Amino acid sequence: MNAGNIKNVILHQGKIGGSTLHDRLDIQRDYFGSQVLTLTVKDGTVQERITGKALGFVDQFADGIQPAVQFVDTGTVDRTPDFKLVNEAVKDIVDNEESTFIHGYMSNAGYEDVRQTIAESLNRRFGTHFNHTNIVMTVGAAGGLNTIFKTLLNPGEEVMTFAPFFGEYRNYVSNFGGKLVVVSPNTVDFQPKLDEFEAKITPKTRAVIVNNPNNPTGVVYSEDTIKKMAAIMDKKQNEYGTEIYLIADEPYRELAYDGVDVPYLTKYYDNTIVGYSYSKSLSLPGERIGYLVIPDEVTDSEDVKSAASVATRILGFVNAPSLMQRVVAKCVDAQVNLEAYDKNRKAIYEGLTRLGFECVKPEGAFYLFVKSPVEDETVFCEAAKKHNILMVPASSFGCPGYVRIAYCVSYETIVNSLPHFAEVAKEMGL
Repeated sequence: MNAGNIKNVILHQGKIGGSTLHDRLDIQRDYFGSQVLTLTVKDGTVQERITGKALGFVDQFADGIQPAVQFVDTGTVDRTPDFKLVNEAVKDIVDNEESTFIHGYMSNAGYEDVRQTIAESLNRRFGTHFNHTNIVMTVGAAGGLNTIFKTLLNPGEEVMTFAPFFGEYRNYVSNFGGKLVVVSPNTVDFQPKLDEFEAKITPKTRAVIVNNPNNPTGVVYSEDTIKKMAAIMDKKQNEYGTEIYLIADEPYRELAYDGVDVPYLTKYYDNTIVGYSYSKSLSLPGERIGYLVIPDEVTDSEDVKSAASVATRILGFVNAPSLMQRVVAKCVDAQVNLEAYDKNRKAIYEGLTRLGFECVKPEGAFYLFVKSPVEDETVFCEAAKKHNILMVPASSFGCPGYVRIAYCVSYETIVNSLPHFAEVAKEMGL
């Protein structure tokens, strides 16, 4: 089901705390977020929790009447460097910079000083040598991917990716007449199947998307994997006399655990373009702010940079949000609170494996990928839903037989969910 569709979900029937609870709510499914909700009565006393990957945001009650029981957002993991940092940056900019400058037009690629600040931060972190000309500010990572596909793709050309993958890649590629070619999942360790990858590259292959750390598995593609992938792409470029671009989709870059290194792909393959979003690192998903990195090593890089800037305009973005460009420049080196994420990661992974579930231990991002105890993972999801646990079936990620659970919630929510998972495990015969 795509974002924006409505699905009726049976949540509970009967009475709680003496108040009638409607047995059906209209829930909007949203693949961009992992909203976790707590059921409360009006006096604020928590009665029951819904945890895991929720289907989205409460839209309205089925009969249009607000009942005595309502849904409210739970506390979420302390996942930002500091909300005050972003808020103070906004205040400082509004108070001290000219309004006509903050809210006015600029180059379609973004403010030059912001792009330079980001380039210098990347250079410090990864030993690169970018400058402002290598950065194009975008309307989040999704806007950045659409911009670069508009720049690179001709109708009928192919873009490859590795299952499991973020489902909207299909839409982004088809927006410009392209075809998404999927390499089947390696369910042993979820590193890419490089033999199948090489076999599926054709003269029509224009780009390869790598999402690292991966959504939905939490796996980090290793340096060895990236080096082998780059060698295959170089070989195929030479064989076919074409340019094949490696597109790194990196919204979860800062979320890596246990000292795992996330390779910076421009260092391994010349025709690499990086897409980044601040939605996770600064917890700004609603502000839609990110960037593309187009290195000078990319073939015809000046043309690609210019075309990406023009694509930003003609796709209707015109430019990335002006105020948020100024804000991220002030927060560019902020640190994510990995400790809070890691605490949740360990609690949910250890809790579910103790119950007998087979899980992929996440190395990054904030998702747990769980093998369904039954062949059809939608049956597993429906069973869990009866216990107010909402999960995403992995068929939507190109990997049937698994589900995705998000742990970007409060630690209390993780702990309180485990008895409900125990009930599901018992019903599944674990």
